Amino acid sequence: MISIRRSEERGIANHGWLNSHHTFSFADYYDPRHMAFGPLRVINEDRVIGGAGFPTHPHRDMEIISYVIDGALEHKDSLGTGSVIRPGDVQRMSAGTGVRHSEYNHSPKDPVHFLQIWVLPQAEGIKPSYEQKHFSAAEKAGKWRLVGSPTGRDGSVTIHQDVNLYATLLKDGEKVTFEASPERIQWVQVVRGGVSLNGKRLKAGDGAAIEDVADIELIASTDSEVLLFDMTANF
Repeated sequence: MISIRRSEERGIANHGWLNSHHTFSFADYYDPRHMAFGPLRVINEDRVIGGAGFPTHPHRDMEIISYVIDGALEHKDSLGTGSVIRPGDVQRMSAGTGVRHSEYNHSPKDPVHFLQIWVLPQAEGIKPSYEQKHFSAAEKAGKWRLVGSPTGRDGSVTIHQDVNLYATLLKDGEKVTFEASPERIQWVQVVRGGVSLNGKRLKAGDGAAIEDVADIELIASTDSEVLLFDMTANF
């Protein structure tokens, strides 16, 4: 079964400095039909104007992943971490017992466009931690590159949940496949471009929940960037 979540059907929050599209219920946007998918709790597509951002605020018991599409995102947290996240980088912050952080547009004038992703952890009360790694375009070109996993294998960031996160960059007409286990579920998120997912057309901002599908096939209809979450179904 493939259930498509269309970009234009997402929740919207426009605060002037921030324009955010919510795949799942978040903050003032509530839709009981779209609360989460497995351990995947939040996919927010955020655009922040130059010089603006999220001031310091708390989190706990959540795996928070930032994936920058365009621009640069500046991160600071109570762990003492200070970093700038750019396209190709994957940032993972485990909030665990509690952490405070801020996320600002690193540029005073140019916008930053990124995905904010939350995954519910396997256990509450883990030690807070931070990790950031870069994955080149060549690593993702025409194939799935593992960028997040429970064990940090193959150089991926460590996600404290049974979730494998893959990224790919496809040229127009390129095809990539994923062999799925029937005991697991998948979510595909189109970051940019457009693809055919097992014959169903998806565009930038669209997502798809996948269950009981053995072979996942993507064919790009234009140059595209896509994320795939391969997750435990026992959640």
